[in-house]
Amino acid sequence: MAQISLRVDDDVKRGAEQILTDIGLSMSTAINVFLRKVAREGRIPFELTADPFFTESNMRYLENIMQDVKEGKANFAEHDLIEVD
Repeated sequence: MAQISLRVDDDVKRGAEQILTDIGLSMSTAINVFLRKVAREGRIPFELTADPFFTESNMRYLENIMQDVKEGKANFAEHDLIEVD
C-alpha cells in the first residue's frame, strides 16, 4: 500500500476533520474515497470553477478602468454606504 504526504492549511484541516468526524469518517478514509472516485471516473468528482474576479474579461475591464483613471477620464461619484446584514 502506498503512502502520500501532503501539506494543507491548518484551518482547512481542522474544518475538514470536524466535518469528517461528524460524518464518521477518518481523514484517511475520506481521501481514499476521493482518490477511488477519481480513478474510477477519470475526473475530479465535482465541479471546479475559478474566482470570476480573475477571469480574463474582468481583468481587461479593470485594466481599462485603470487606464481611464490614469488619463483622467474616470468619473467618481460619492454614494451611500451599502450595508449587508
